[in-house]
Amino acid sequence: MAGMTYGSLLDGDSRYMGYALREAERALECGEVPVGCVIVHDGQIVGKAHNQRETLQDPTAHAEILAITQAAAHFRSWRLEGAKLYVTLEPCPMCAGAIILARIAEVHFGAFDPKAGVCGSLMNLLEDPRFNHRPRVCPGLLAGECGDILTRFFRRIREGAGIPKPRASCDDI
Repeated sequence: MAGMTYGSLLDGDSRYMGYALREAERALECGEVPVGCVIVHDGQIVGKAHNQRETLQDPTAHAEILAITQAAAHFRSWRLEGAKLYVTLEPCPMCAGAIILARIAEVHFGAFDPKAGVCGSLMNLLEDPRFNHRPRVCPGLLAGECGDILTRFFRRIREGAGIPKPRASCDDI
């Protein structure tokens, strides 16, 4: 993606994943696991967030949960029918459950998560026919870019540099 900024891509789905990657970069700057998410309805971003578990000391502060909460507030409704969710990492069981309950129509994710992903890696919770709502799942969108930011974060930790120190303004994000 040399010479391009996230979000400047022409393809709609890739462009929205680019915005999710921007959110992942914000998480990285704040010392969070770099996962970003945007929710789109009729071509408009109605929710965007990045992981904030460390910042908020909240185990549920995943990018998807925070973005779903924003989108629900935007619509003043928990039903997000017709919405598309773009997230840089395959959703975990908690986030997949929230996606189902919010009635999100489509889920586009970048990198697979072999340890906690339930949209194809460990299982496919979102397409389980026993649920009353099954969003369309589109895996691997900008998977290389989405995986690279996670690799950089965890490589830094493995090499002994530790978790990046958050910038002063992370509390305001």
